Amino acid sequence: MFQEVRALQSPTGATLAWRYQPASAPERGILLISHGLAEHSARYNRFAKVMGLQGFHVYAHDHRGHGATQSADAPFGRYALADGPQKVVDDITAICKLARTEHPDLPVILFGHSMGGLIALNAAEEHPDFYDGLAVWNSNFNPGLAGRAALLILAAERMLKGSDVPSTILPHLTFGAWGKSIDGHKTPFDWLSRDEKEVAAYIADPLCGFDASVSLWIDLFKMTFAGASGERLRRLRTGLPIHLVGGGQDPATDRGRAITWLAKRLERQGFLNVTTQIYPEMRHETLNEKGREGPVRDFAAWCVALTDARRKAQA
Repeated sequence: MFQEVRALQSPTGATLAWRYQPASAPERGILLISHGLAEHSARYNRFAKVMGLQGFHVYAHDHRGHGATQSADAPFGRYALADGPQKVVDDITAICKLARTEHPDLPVILFGHSMGGLIALNAAEEHPDFYDGLAVWNSNFNPGLAGRAALLILAAERMLKGSDVPSTILPHLTFGAWGKSIDGHKTPFDWLSRDEKEVAAYIADPLCGFDASVSLWIDLFKMTFAGASGERLRRLRTGLPIHLVGGGQDPATDRGRAITWLAKRLERQGFLNVTTQIYPEMRHETLNEKGREGPVRDFAAWCVALTDARRKAQA
């Protein structure tokens, strides 16, 4: 069921490729999945099936410039000619509205991995009344001075060669550097997971591992710095249940420290229901790691507890 690709016309002009996993009875809620950079929604098939069995209707779409989603202003590797962050958030909103129409009165949990976590937090801030829970896994909202320097590099690249060609420098500073940081690495993508089969599947997938455009990188940093700003976080209700996960061996999040930083920032902003888990041996793709069953089981239990608490509150 989840592997069947469907199409939704977004108000942004994109034709979104999306997938759906129905919930087993009893229905508990809706889970929206926001995938990471240089991948696509089909990679969440295993996760969607588990969550479907837990009673959640699962929706996942390919972001602009990824997978099978089509838009005149978003060729492969680019969000949009202009206003990329807003359009990628508006696309998630379109999927959310579809899911809420199909399953009225069910709570909605928004889940994002890596880049998808950046998008998810920004989307929740844009429409705080749409979401009953938020999960941000393996995302870095604290790039610090290195992030500011990257923006300067990207500005120079844009000036010299334009926005809509692959960045020459950022892949070396990110994917390349992260790959080299893994002791004894066999491939450039071993930073994703200790599971060699999963890494091999990623490398063999023609829709994975591509070099993003200069404009997409700029858009990512815009969402990074905006998403964790005090002004935007104050748009969310402080009681919103938030589930944060990181890997203790993930170079993309400074070995999980970026997740801990986000948790502390949320708590300082007055958020009352933040769950944080750093899995010490795991790398970047928790859902494709050795021992992934544990984190998925923990997340499913969190989702069930959230929906049960909401149901009791409404009784």
